[in-house]
Amino acid sequence: MERAKISASQLFVLIILFELSSSLLIFPGQSAEQDAWLAILLGAVGGLVLFSMHHYFYRVNPDASPYETLMNIFGKPVGWVFSFLYILYYSYIAARVLRDFGEMLLTSAYPNTPIIFANGLLIAVCIFTVRKGIEVLARAGELLFGIMFVIAILGFLLVVCSGLINPDELRPVLGNGIGPMMNAVLTQTLYFPFGEIIVFTLILPYINEPKKVKKAGLWAIGISGVVLALNVAMNISVLGVNLNMRSRFPLLSTIQTIQVAEFLDRLDVFFMLVLVIGGFFKMSIFMYAVTEGVSVLFKLKNPSKAVHAIGIVILILSISIASNISEHVKEGIEFVPLYVHLPMQIIFPAFICLVTYFKTRKQKKM
Repeated sequence: MERAKISASQLFVLIILFELSSSLLIFPGQSAEQDAWLAILLGAVGGLVLFSMHHYFYRVNPDASPYETLMNIFGKPVGWVFSFLYILYYSYIAARVLRDFGEMLLTSAYPNTPIIFANGLLIAVCIFTVRKGIEVLARAGELLFGIMFVIAILGFLLVVCSGLINPDELRPVLGNGIGPMMNAVLTQTLYFPFGEIIVFTLILPYINEPKKVKKAGLWAIGISGVVLALNVAMNISVLGVNLNMRSRFPLLSTIQTIQVAEFLDRLDVFFMLVLVIGGFFKMSIFMYAVTEGVSVLFKLKNPSKAVHAIGIVILILSISIASNISEHVKEGIEFVPLYVHLPMQIIFPAFICLVTYFKTRKQKKM
């Protein structure tokens, strides 16, 4: 671990930026159709439970890296394997996030640019930031959070002033019954974006106010869930369910419909900037988790030197995981939640916490 400390308020900001980044870009819980906003709120409740579980694991040894704690609990061989699996998981998710934002740039602004150039520019910025450490990333989050907040409020007001919102598109609530909505929670919104909060177990040991960690994390997840639900409800109200399902990037489609006083339009470029900033933080946090894992498992004296190699691996993986955007989206909906997110976000952490509970209980009795 590097010698760095960040505050609970910086953790709060990083979690919000992380949760909202790529989830603003796409349509979470789309199988619930007009009830997607409800599926997001229930997914956020699940995220609160998962964060509480991760916080329990963090409290076992607040000053140590989770990779080190795993090896202490399970022994070096088994703990090393668990840690390596999470390094692979974080690398894969970082590559998927990078591909999401690369495809957005190509679709919306640079249709003739090869994907490797767009992704390369994005990953280069992340490499530079991760090399500087978690304190720099946290301070950048504080600085850019205010800018993103102002632009988001402005965008919402412009949508309202344009008279585009039609609340009837959200009706009937639970018109298809509770089944499709719960299916969306259990197969989509629980894992993305809220289950991905597991990566913050790598950030928690750097907080200089351990007693405020749980409160900051729970508040950040709760606020993120409400904001994301409002965003999805707005997109459905403006575009309708069918257009939301067909659109690759519903928020940008919503912003493109803004026209105030017949001159204020085509504002999607500004909101692309906001989305890219969010994507930068999400990719950087995942890359930081991978870098720390590699440094712990392979005992690197200077982890920053490994960042370039890790960035190149993530870049190559982002291009090779799918031949086109349709294949990428299909993989993210059908394969990733069940075979990647479920074991890594829920099954393994629950098993690890269970073993940790019985082991610490046994030690106290001795």
